[in-house]
Amino acid sequence: MKIIYRFKHSRLKTAACGAVLAALLYSASALNARPPAGQAESVPGSPQNFVWVDNGRIDGHLSVNSSPEGAFSPDSSTLAVVNHDKVVLVNLAKGSIEKVLHPKLKDLHDLNIESANYLGPGTLFLFGTGIVREKKEAAHATPLLGFEWNTQQDALEGKVEMFGAGGGFGRPRYFPRIKYLGMYKNSSFVLWSAVTRKAVGFKVPELTRTPDLYGFSPDGHWLLLAQIAGGGSPNPIVVRLSEHKFVDVLSGFQGTVLSLRFSSDGKKLVTASADGKVRIWSVPGWKLLETLSGHKGPVRWAEFSPHGNWVASGGEDETVRVWSADDGKLVQTLSESHAPVDTVSFSPDGNYLAATTDHDVLIWKKTPTDP
Repeated sequence: MKIIYRFKHSRLKTAACGAVLAALLYSASALNARPPAGQAESVPGSPQNFVWVDNGRIDGHLSVNSSPEGAFSPDSSTLAVVNHDKVVLVNLAKGSIEKVLHPKLKDLHDLNIESANYLGPGTLFLFGTGIVREKKEAAHATPLLGFEWNTQQDALEGKVEMFGAGGGFGRPRYFPRIKYLGMYKNSSFVLWSAVTRKAVGFKVPELTRTPDLYGFSPDGHWLLLAQIAGGGSPNPIVVRLSEHKFVDVLSGFQGTVLSLRFSSDGKKLVTASADGKVRIWSVPGWKLLETLSGHKGPVRWAEFSPHGNWVASGGEDETVRVWSADDGKLVQTLSESHAPVDTVSFSPDGNYLAATTDHDVLIWKKTPTDP
């Protein structure tokens, strides 16, 4: 397959890596996660004067293993929904399909798109796998592929990247807020930028087993690790990236941690757990601020709103719940789903909320109520 290239990453000296990584993540977060001007999201302590109203559903899915927030266009006008080998662009204001993209790659068959993430207006970064069939060679499955797709021309932009071809890597995770793909192997992480197509690597010597879940703080100072293979405790481990060392543990979990997400300002962390609880933590004190109880069964995902005033969570009880991040009170329960909810996310302007199940995407719109 001629168009696929294996990515390479820079090997940085350990002493310098922490500072470089922090600078990269901070600059990426500052550029990409800044809430739009004019956002109408309520501030803590103000009376709620809106409700979330059903704005439709569509066959397909958003990202399941990583945050789905990248599926929203930067101006919050469009949502990119994956449906097998197609990407459906939904006009959120109209609640209708705007366009259907049909990505195709040379020599690749049976393309299965895993997620679609906006890099900027008119440009998506797609992740997926497929089958390569070339003359005189046996058909074989690809590792994870990544490539840019122009939504106006419905065409490939640039090269196709191939990740983890050498084997031994854990499941790649994409972080749409900073536009980096993370990969882990043998105590080392590689962060690859979907914007610059360059990567940096660093090592955490104390980490000797694969973490199936991890997340980076927006300022690049912290790494959270969970679902560590063979680990006896569900409690996440805190790594200070400047030192590449374990420095703390978030305790009290009675079940596997299924998601962990920082607020856009990096001052709070929200976790979702198989024990049915959503927890909000302070950063960097790592103190438990609120425990949000109400889901009946495991909570698969929890996410802050752009300004961090609200938390949305979704779980196996087939509900999405919206909470106040300030006092932990339940704001609204959304019961339109008929299947367990895998992930949830707010639009960049905070006016839309999307959730994905195994087979469809549900959308809600923030709607003012009478004072």
